Amino acid sequence: MFGIIDFIIVFLIFVRISTALIASPVFGSRSVPALPKIFLSLVIAYVVYLTIDRNAIASVPSGWMLVILSFKEAITGLIIGFMLQFVFWGVSYAGTLIGFDMGLTMAEVFNPSSDESGNVVGEFLYYGALMIFFLINGHHYIISSLKHSFSVVPLGKFVISKPVFDLIIIYSASVFIIAVKIASPIIVSFFLVHIGEGIVARIIPQMQVFFVTQPLKVGIGVAMLAAITPLYLYVIKNLLQDYENKLYSLIAAMGA
Repeated sequence: MFGIIDFIIVFLIFVRISTALIASPVFGSRSVPALPKIFLSLVIAYVVYLTIDRNAIASVPSGWMLVILSFKEAITGLIIGFMLQFVFWGVSYAGTLIGFDMGLTMAEVFNPSSDESGNVVGEFLYYGALMIFFLINGHHYIISSLKHSFSVVPLGKFVISKPVFDLIIIYSASVFIIAVKIASPIIVSFFLVHIGEGIVARIIPQMQVFFVTQPLKVGIGVAMLAAITPLYLYVIKNLLQDYENKLYSLIAAMGA
């Protein structure tokens, strides 16, 4: 019989899953309406409820205790959801660095999914990463990792420990490392172009070097992006798969 305790268990599962989906890529996009997110979270919560230990909540908690349990589940879901976002932020920042060298700083577009303006190259790489995310079934992985989290971190048992805090710091710091690794081929190439601009400016002071070379820089950047795109696809796929493994490590640390 479905009683008040069962309802509380489903509610706590729903809180963890809904916050994880809101913070995760694809599911957390603003282009996805809120009603499908809520419905999907409810369906997953009920399926998870049928598979976990229902003795996690032995008695009906008080009002304040229910608030504390809900807060713990929300924090757990947010940490799990934000993990895979680090790759997308790194890829987007790499595109910003590339666009800056290409002279496309002013050529920004509005991204309705994140409610902010971004560089053209950054948006191109970001949506390319989303395409790869779908191709490797990353959206399925998010759901399976959420299911796995309930066997490692029971309801209401999560406490932010030092290992979890250290992993979050390490993974978040890797955003800049990912961006530099992805953008480094084009950054190095444009460094040589900038050296050439300086030499030409010293040899021919009357020449407006930056105005003359700006179309050349855009053309070189587009050509290099077209040539390196297959390599980018391979690198981004490996990064996403690697972060899926790191997500399991984080969930294991949360349950320790």
